[in-house]
Amino acid sequence: MELNRRSLLAAIGAGTAAALTGCGTGTSAAGSADGPAEGEITLLTPIYEGAKGKKLLEGDILGGFRKKYPDVKVNVDYTTYDQLNEKITTGLAGGLLPDVLMMGVGWIPPFAAKGAIAELPEELAKTHDYEKRVLEPSRHDGRLYALPVVLDTRIVVYRKDHFAQAGIRKTPANWSELRAVAKQLTTKGRVGFDPFSINLRQCWETFLFANGGQLFSADGRKPLFTDARGVEALQFFKDLVADGSADYARKTDTGAPSNVQTGQGSMMMTTSALWVQVKEQNPELIEQDRLGSFVLANRRPAMLQGGTLVSQSASSRHPAAARALVEWLATPESILGAAQQRGSVPGLRDLSDTAYVKENQFVDLSLKNLQHAASEGGTAAWMEIREKIVPTLEPAIVGDQSAKDAIAELGRLAEAAIGRM
Repeated sequence: MELNRRSLLAAIGAGTAAALTGCGTGTSAAGSADGPAEGEITLLTPIYEGAKGKKLLEGDILGGFRKKYPDVKVNVDYTTYDQLNEKITTGLAGGLLPDVLMMGVGWIPPFAAKGAIAELPEELAKTHDYEKRVLEPSRHDGRLYALPVVLDTRIVVYRKDHFAQAGIRKTPANWSELRAVAKQLTTKGRVGFDPFSINLRQCWETFLFANGGQLFSADGRKPLFTDARGVEALQFFKDLVADGSADYARKTDTGAPSNVQTGQGSMMMTTSALWVQVKEQNPELIEQDRLGSFVLANRRPAMLQGGTLVSQSASSRHPAAARALVEWLATPESILGAAQQRGSVPGLRDLSDTAYVKENQFVDLSLKNLQHAASEGGTAAWMEIREKIVPTLEPAIVGDQSAKDAIAELGRLAEAAIGRM
């Protein structure tokens, strides 16, 4: 979908557009940005992928920024989330951090604790009508260090036609029902539930939250996932595999047609971005209303809230220009463009009634359930811990290790990482 200013003005409304074009950077003691916005700065981003993403960012979004700030030149450094942490860490060690950095949910406490990113003025949290939980991952020790751009939620998508054929009239309300429905839907050549085609870390976290568990204590100094809630979440995966209704070996790669699309799976954990993928690869599933979605629940409903945030380097030589770009990338206009391109969730109430949200049913479900959202991270040691979750939990699913032993090992690794901070 080609994005231009005229279509965005129509989508978000003239009042909102007027407000965002009239905003300025201002000054604050937090992350000083005194003086005029000018100079040459660099933006490091893991999103705006491909030719369409580059056109969106450099043509539409930064085109508007250049008109408002003609004395600022922005150089874009594109990377991937797989390479982002190493790139930031290397830049920090060498004293050559980009002026503006886009990073993931859970990343703010580690890099704020290292002094890599600047504190932002608290008034920026009130510039737009953010959903309540959206700003939580942007803070460290109660202070604001980033602004949200797009959210990526984890939900369950299912085949309505498979449910109808099996006589199943409602979506599962807890794990017991989910396991029973998964068994009922499993046939030769089809798994009833595919929890593994998203990152195992994110999937286990979603189940942990739905089981009433937490990752860390409020101060980020103690792992809390080592209790029964975390063990039960991992054990549920083992039970699904034992039932034959889930298969770790049959997970699909990102971007490839998913098991739900091909009919080789009846339910799967996924993100709102699947809607865009289906529209491109299997539009008949949408046209024939064969896909539905629901929020995972057990002891409580839970939806993992990931996404991309934008922050300002603490070492930028042009802080006013960097602050201006941070604010610009977090305006409704810029957010809507990024969300449309990725199939992501815009975390602004200003955008909840746009045509994009109403058309993407997975995004709409996510926005209506943000009160159930929970985020990964919560400790300054997160960047080390997150890399250990998948290799530590995987042996419990594909091998003979018990769920209890795998979670205990992950807890020991987390405690050691926190102890080194």
